[in-house]
Amino acid sequence: MSTTTPQTTDKPILETTRWRIDPARSQVEFRTPTFWGLMTVKGHFERYDGTLDLTGEPAIELTIEATSLGTNNKMRDKHLRSGDFFDAANEPEVRFVSDRASLDGEKLTVSGKLYAAGKSIPLEVDATLRPVGGELEVDATASADQFALGMSHGMLGMIRTPSELIVRGRLVRDGE
Repeated sequence: MSTTTPQTTDKPILETTRWRIDPARSQVEFRTPTFWGLMTVKGHFERYDGTLDLTGEPAIELTIEATSLGTNNKMRDKHLRSGDFFDAANEPEVRFVSDRASLDGEKLTVSGKLYAAGKSIPLEVDATLRPVGGELEVDATASADQFALGMSHGMLGMIRTPSELIVRGRLVRDGE
């Protein structure tokens, strides 16, 4: 009986694969400074879909259902879904689409557009991709000026900018 140790090299899986976010093992979150910057509202989205295409020039797309946001406060959630913020009744999706991305080892640097509440803004995203057992672990963050999206409603200027967007979790090969 021969015992050979299989050689595993994670680098090739980063180079030519199309990936899809696994919602069961991922989170899409946001943090917004409020109360004049003394507190932070933290929230998450329950429903989203995203892809990372590394078969050529890296490309990323993330689509989020705006109605799926939650902050553990029903009144605040209703207000965030309203026309004062996400306008989820008229603009049910929040989307990010890359227009440029570069991969250097495990570091992915992305620029693109964030679409929300009927407007769009440029967005820079820094991400780390770590191969883990045939999958990718992703940790991505971006700072967004929510005021540029028309999301500035708040009493006495209590809401501050920027909001932080965070995506953490697992990517699996598309089609699996």
